[in-house]
Amino acid sequence: MNVFHILVLGALAAGAAGAQDPAPKVLFSFDQGVDPAKVPATGVKVALVEAGGGKALALAVGHDRDWPGINLAPAEKTWDLSPYARLCLAVTNTGADEATLHCRVDNAGADGIKNCNTGNLTLAAGATGTLTVELKARPPEVPGVKLFGMRGYPINSDIAGTIDTAKITGLVIFVGKPTKDTAWRLDDIRAEGTAPPNVPPPTDKPFLPFVDTFGQYIHHDWPGKVKSLDDLRARVATEAKDLADHPGPAQWDKWGGLANGPKLDATGFFRVTKHEGKWWLVDPDGRLFWSHGIDCVGSWHSTPTDERESWWQDFPGAQPDLAEFAGGNVRGLHGYYAGKQVKTYSFSHANLKRKYGPEWRATWNSLAHTRLRSWGVNTIGNWSQGDIQQIRRTPYVCTVGTSGKLLEGSTGYWGQFRDVFDPSFAAGIGATMANQKGKAAGDPWCLGFFVDNEIAWGDDVSLATAALASPSTQVAKQVFITDLKAKYGTIEKLNAAWDTKHASWEALAETREAPDKVKARADLTAFYTKFAEQYFRVIRDAVKAAAPNQLYLGCRFAWVNDLAAAQAGRFCDVVSYNLYKRDIATFKTNAGDVPLIVGEFHFGALDRGMFHTGLVPVSSQAERARMYRSYVEGAVKHPQFVGTHWFEFQDEPLTGRWLDEENYQIGFIDQTDTPYPETVAAARAVGDELYALRLGK
Repeated sequence: MNVFHILVLGALAAGAAGAQDPAPKVLFSFDQGVDPAKVPATGVKVALVEAGGGKALALAVGHDRDWPGINLAPAEKTWDLSPYARLCLAVTNTGADEATLHCRVDNAGADGIKNCNTGNLTLAAGATGTLTVELKARPPEVPGVKLFGMRGYPINSDIAGTIDTAKITGLVIFVGKPTKDTAWRLDDIRAEGTAPPNVPPPTDKPFLPFVDTFGQYIHHDWPGKVKSLDDLRARVATEAKDLADHPGPAQWDKWGGLANGPKLDATGFFRVTKHEGKWWLVDPDGRLFWSHGIDCVGSWHSTPTDERESWWQDFPGAQPDLAEFAGGNVRGLHGYYAGKQVKTYSFSHANLKRKYGPEWRATWNSLAHTRLRSWGVNTIGNWSQGDIQQIRRTPYVCTVGTSGKLLEGSTGYWGQFRDVFDPSFAAGIGATMANQKGKAAGDPWCLGFFVDNEIAWGDDVSLATAALASPSTQVAKQVFITDLKAKYGTIEKLNAAWDTKHASWEALAETREAPDKVKARADLTAFYTKFAEQYFRVIRDAVKAAAPNQLYLGCRFAWVNDLAAAQAGRFCDVVSYNLYKRDIATFKTNAGDVPLIVGEFHFGALDRGMFHTGLVPVSSQAERARMYRSYVEGAVKHPQFVGTHWFEFQDEPLTGRWLDEENYQIGFIDQTDTPYPETVAAARAVGDELYALRLGK
């Protein structure tokens, strides 16, 4: 019995027990020792109030400046929070509107980017929640070594987002660029959770090279680490036995729906319905279906090799039979390689060929379906390989993007927004969907279509101000000005309403300056709503024209406001969110009473040789398994969610993916194709109880 079997057998027990967290460290309870008159405040009135039998700190926050807030400092010079994973604030929004509160944890020299960690929480009026700031410890120093092109590092990193957690100098609690007054109550502030393990660099040998031939960190050991080629190959038979012993939930039909549950109308395609007060997917045979999925089912990860020759030990790209996995002429989008054409190498592909032999692609593609079923997973999520989807053994989602002229005044992490009023927008999505006919469109194994991903919806006036900041030839700007003419008639009336001095409508068309967001708010939000409506309507029509029997799954909101969400609820069959949170059991949306799906979520830890946890850190694989099960079960119990899709199938490369430097420990399998048994065990447990839990049985 090798390490994989040992870990699988112990994973559920480990997930239940876990490592012992340190006792929470209370920084402020506000019951004593806090004089509100002495709290440094900018644009905030501070008071102590009664709350729950004790004292709480009340903040009345104005909107006459961009960053109103307060500063809280330790009684001594610093706090040592190095044993802890996160800072938590118990927060209540006591104001009249939904609002967002931020907390920054500072070292000396904090500037909002470096030497600080920041978190935020958005709460509806009257709601209470926990504002969490993940503490990201700065790694140790090794003189003479320069690492780059990664999000997380084992050494030598003072990049934004890392701090000396042993020397916290204070907290800044603030509201970012408010447009109206807000009010808050803080009940306590504490540090909790176990900090990720700190693996010191070697002192008895050089740090370089630090990546072995399998793409693993050399200077650390962990359960499941591949030690040799024979070790890698031996895992094929070991996992095959595990998969045979766990063929998948017995109560599932071929689609992954509830075979012995209610029989509803069968349309031959996936659809949505409300059943006994909860939203559901219905599979092509008419059985209730809840989408338990994994994104990026594929093996295409690669890492840049330019300027890194000294990093690798026994580099597989130098071996003739593995040289095929070198790539080049790709352009980085973010980070060190942004804008550069770089060469790359796929350690994951090299490992698969070494593990499964010359026919590895076909073998591995088929194995992906066997794994998913065994793991209690019934959906291939976004960004997955088409050749795996087309085996048609597991339902899948399809993803397409929009095209057309850009809205020149817009900005966004992944790029600018499209001008949805320009004819090129409708033409582009129409052609894209028409190209899916005979592929995903019309395929009963395809649940439906995500269109776009994490686009820059901004705040509820952003796309309107972006239109005004565009040139006069921008169609969206022309539409906006036409609406303003219809409302105001004369430029003088507009000037009076907006407190502007445009000489004429033509002058407004030529200027690229945005008006005062407060004074023009009514018109800006009206056009924003019209813009969002146009976006979702045009895409809905294109999806239904090409795939009338399949679902429009939305645009995978990451950053969104109420106006955009409301329009999504009108036009999408299912509204999608990428929700990188610790829990979504009480999630609320402005989309209305509509089915929701999670397009992405994950948790990651640093106890298996990786350097970055991903977006939601946990202390260990055991905690990751616990959090996985808790998150999905919370969604299963939620009446609106019809699925959750984990991001992603495989860990990202240790030394960062070429696109944007991400090197997250977020896979069900690592870069050597070894499953994480704790997470597998948690997914199996969810799959086994999925439908009973959803049905309240």
